[in-house]
Amino acid sequence: MVKKRHTAQDAGESIPAVAFAAPAGRPAGVEVLTLAELRERADACALAVPHRPDFHHLLVVDEGRLRHTVDFRKYELSVNDWMWVRPGQVHHFGNLSGVEGRLVLFESGFLDPATAAAARLEDWFGPAVHHPEGEQARAVDCALRHLHQEFGALRGLPLEVHIEVLRHLLAVLVLRASRMSAPAVGGEVRGGAGAVRGEGEGRAPDGDGVCEASETFLRFRDAVERGFTRSRRVEDYARQLGYSPRTLSRATAAATGVGAKEFIDRRVVLEAKRLLAHGDQTAARIAVRLGFADAANFAKFFQHRTGSTPISFRTEVRGPA
Repeated sequence: MVKKRHTAQDAGESIPAVAFAAPAGRPAGVEVLTLAELRERADACALAVPHRPDFHHLLVVDEGRLRHTVDFRKYELSVNDWMWVRPGQVHHFGNLSGVEGRLVLFESGFLDPATAAAARLEDWFGPAVHHPEGEQARAVDCALRHLHQEFGALRGLPLEVHIEVLRHLLAVLVLRASRMSAPAVGGEVRGGAGAVRGEGEGRAPDGDGVCEASETFLRFRDAVERGFTRSRRVEDYARQLGYSPRTLSRATAAATGVGAKEFIDRRVVLEAKRLLAHGDQTAARIAVRLGFADAANFAKFFQHRTGSTPISFRTEVRGPA
């Protein structure tokens, strides 16, 4: 299913990086399994430890309630609730006993570029939890069932044809899933099966519930994701992308409700929280990693935006050493 990948950077960070690994005899790039199969094949303690996969998790609950944490936000999923965890997000499972559901794991590169763009696979900060209803729920469930059925049907088709079938069926699923109704801002959505609640920190930098965004903002968002450890200046991104700083701020505010500078700073804060909460690096090393001149500047930045020093935040989320 998956394998942990530890690099020198990971050793200092202490957030297990998880790479996709296809099961023996299965096509690379995608896997479909039930939560019962996940319980049998994966160590419960390992699933409960925060980790940072480099592939997508698309999960639906069929029975019971599942607690799941994504980037400091706690969710409780009920029947028919879907969760989409994207590459790079730090997450961990709660107690899987008594919960049934289905899980699709896939690498972004498994799908063709046109599908990836239409499904907004690169929207790393899209809403995590969805509760589709009516025809929308039936359509996405049908797409998942068809994909699950074909994933287990290894016989009868040449391998290369089987892979193409899976690629097309996964495309249908993610295109459907990308258009599912998202929870209201604040992390709560109500439906016939109950409620999904998100608690705590970790609101995505571009906000939950954003249905569409301008091309200007999408280019800016992707540039920030690539460069936030090198620059926190709107002017640098404007120069790189060929826009004025004001244009970037207006596009970002229209898509997220905050200006371009605030968007950049929230991304830096999120990464800082990830490293402080899940890693063992000192504040000084994290400061260097995030592009600060020294630990004092990093501490001032972090406290101004969170109300807490880096060390106080680490102690709060992890408890005393």
